[in-house]
Amino acid sequence: MDEKTAYVDKHGKRTDGRVLNEVRPIKIEVGVIPEADGSCYLEWGQNKVFAAVYGPNECIPKHMSDPTKAIIRYNYRMASFSVPDRKRPQPGRREVEISKVSGEAFEKVVFLERFPGTQIEVEVEILDSNAGTRVAALTAASVAMADAGIPMKDIIVGCGVGKAGGHVMVDLNKFEEDAPDAVDVPMAILPSTDEIVLLQLDGLATREEFQSMISEGIKACKMVYEKQKEALKQKYRIPAEESMNLPEQGEGFE
Repeated sequence: MDEKTAYVDKHGKRTDGRVLNEVRPIKIEVGVIPEADGSCYLEWGQNKVFAAVYGPNECIPKHMSDPTKAIIRYNYRMASFSVPDRKRPQPGRREVEISKVSGEAFEKVVFLERFPGTQIEVEVEILDSNAGTRVAALTAASVAMADAGIPMKDIIVGCGVGKAGGHVMVDLNKFEEDAPDAVDVPMAILPSTDEIVLLQLDGLATREEFQSMISEGIKACKMVYEKQKEALKQKYRIPAEESMNLPEQGEGFE
């Protein structure tokens, strides 16, 4: 059996039944941590993520503050039980790297100059992992940031894209990421402008394959964006039975 038939069958279906441009099922809930200023719980396939936002608050230690703008402190952590082989509790080099690039993505969209001398903390915890956790975390954190009322140019939405068995596909799972020719491209965009705020590459791809990955990745991100919008709307949607008791237009409230 060759690599192509191992990862995509003759009907164009992947091993988990998805077509090449289909993302895994996504569930997003907003406002799940009462103590946080904004929060989100996200399930993306097997991935399970909590994100919480605190601030803007006083920057501690004070010597780290910037008198012209707020600073973003983004902490990405994986629970010890989130992977098959138990990981050590302390953050590893991968977690530090993901925290850094994800925080830099938020620096491009948050109006930091409105909160000089403060810090905005973003805490992300991965409870279960099956490839694509950094973009799932960034997507959840962006919803939490919106829930906290932090002003942004746009919401950030991420999705993985890559190659397995010679096929360009979106949202690779762990089996596909482990393909002999695997290419993994985590990316995140601002959906209103298609501006890319996170782009990494692991593997080798031709120019044509890379261009195809970027194109398909942007399309996939916009599908995830619809899930983000719906989740945020759902939190503030008035139940039908309550809306019946609202005054008619022009009556006003007592």
